[in-house]
Amino acid sequence: MAMQAREIEDLIRAAFPAAKITITDLAGDGNHWAAEVIDESFRGQNRVKQQRAVYAALKGKMDGPNGDLHALALTTKAPE
Repeated sequence: MAMQAREIEDLIRAAFPAAKITITDLAGDGNHWAAEVIDESFRGQNRVKQQRAVYAALKGKMDGPNGDLHALALTTKAPE
């Protein structure tokens, strides 16, 4: 079952309460999403660590063939 933008944001927000989060439906099908997460906790971390932290916040929703979240293009950074 496809996830809604609000569900994705809520999972990320639980781990990054002060983050600026933008969720975009890339294909209009509820299966292909982009997320931009800007959070101070990313300062000094490389992109791989930042993105791993966000994927961990999704609590397995992308795992395996039965994952609720089919595709997520992820952009992470610290605020400027």
